[in-house]
Amino acid sequence: MKSPERNRVCSVERAGALDISLRKLLQNPQKILKPFIKEGMTVADLGCGPGFFTIEMAKMVGNNGKVTAVDLQEGMLDIVRKKVKNSKLQNIVEFHNCLNDKIGLSETFNFILIFYMLHEVPDQSAFLREVFSLLKPDGKVLIVEPKFHVSKTDFSNSEEILKSIGFDIIEKPKVFYSRSVVIRKR
Repeated sequence: MKSPERNRVCSVERAGALDISLRKLLQNPQKILKPFIKEGMTVADLGCGPGFFTIEMAKMVGNNGKVTAVDLQEGMLDIVRKKVKNSKLQNIVEFHNCLNDKIGLSETFNFILIFYMLHEVPDQSAFLREVFSLLKPDGKVLIVEPKFHVSKTDFSNSEEILKSIGFDIIEKPKVFYSRSVVIRKR
């Protein structure tokens, strides 16, 4: 049974809690993403929130790469827009306001990050099928979920959905107080 907290999206008003400096010590974006993102890649940050990972992703892909920051809430995208405005990153980061039940992108990506948001998605199966369609053949997806919201059983259920869609689980990197998995198309 899903708890009442389970499909609730973190509000724009609480965005500051996702962007505190202590978090960089516990969940360093460079350390977490370095194995997956190279210069020139096209990457997506699904559920980007206030851009905690988006900004670092943009630095990693460089001027020849592209980051698409995707969020359900226009207010979250506005926060990221302000962060990149008048910087060299403003030409690297693109913004996409998705729907509650559809990501709605047509391009494909070398890497997709889904950090602390899969548990907020009402229909994980439909969402992950759409993620599958957005991934280039050699691309990877990193999914990270918070242990305080997602039980081991719930995370295992998500992994089974991934396998049924056609993803292979290739590793389970350690991320502070999280459950994580790296996947690619079979």
